[in-house]
Amino acid sequence: MAVRQASLGGVDVDLETKTNVEKLKRGIAEFYDESSGIWEDIWGDHMHHGFYDPNSTVSLSDHRAAQVRMIEEALKFASVPEDPMKKPKSIVDVGCGIGGSSQYLARKYGTECTGITLSPVQAERARALAAAQGLENKVSFEVADALNQPFPDGKFDLVWSMESGEHMPEKAKFVNELARVAAPGARIIIVTWCHRNLSSSEQSLNPDEKKLLDKICDAYYLPTWCSTDDYVKLLQPLSLQDIKAADWSEYVAPFWPAVIRSALTWKGITSLILSGWKTIKGAMVMPLMMKGYKKGLIKFAIITCRKPE
Repeated sequence: MAVRQASLGGVDVDLETKTNVEKLKRGIAEFYDESSGIWEDIWGDHMHHGFYDPNSTVSLSDHRAAQVRMIEEALKFASVPEDPMKKPKSIVDVGCGIGGSSQYLARKYGTECTGITLSPVQAERARALAAAQGLENKVSFEVADALNQPFPDGKFDLVWSMESGEHMPEKAKFVNELARVAAPGARIIIVTWCHRNLSSSEQSLNPDEKKLLDKICDAYYLPTWCSTDDYVKLLQPLSLQDIKAADWSEYVAPFWPAVIRSALTWKGITSLILSGWKTIKGAMVMPLMMKGYKKGLIKFAIITCRKPE
């Protein structure tokens, strides 16, 4: 799969045909149908990076705590109100995985959260985990497309996307949907993988960088990569306020080495073999994620904003 750079003007019809987009969606769903079980078995219900102190040495239990810390740090960065009178009353988790963030946010704010995913296996497992936690009346999950969300305009006080944006083939449509379902005053939080920002003299990434990302795209069903600057440019025409972004790459540095170590345990190896080829392929390119971070090519970004009252 060739790396494609995002079109900032709108729908990327010249880069992603409808057929390719549908094929991509099927691939994403099948990848997570196949791999979510092994992830949960080793790492629990939070399917995202952890947030660590730079240069820290951590254990597996620390990694799980770091994943919860990632949620809290993102909420803090976006200035989501803690005041009971101003806290979110309705939340959408776009790309919810097996519901880790959805459950955490619903419990934290005592409010309802709706999660959407392309994976039927994830949605079913998320419902089961929520029921086991007594949250079946607070959280709900459905199979739905983040680029065409089945919600009315202005429905949610907090629009949450934790590491799902990298899968979106049309970034402009993605951020437009996030803004559309956000209620007046709502915070929008996007935490996602990006490539590095381009300098003023660059038109694109260099060939070696593109080649590395091509291999990652193929394994993880990733389409258009964009930079953090690109996300900000996409949000600016939408009349959103308090748009801000940060590079959190240094705070996630211990994550991929830990994932690789967990995959190389006996439990990890046997689980990979039993899970299927898509999961094995994903495991094989994990060192490339580390390489991308070390080269400064891959960035772990947070972008947040607020819809006007």
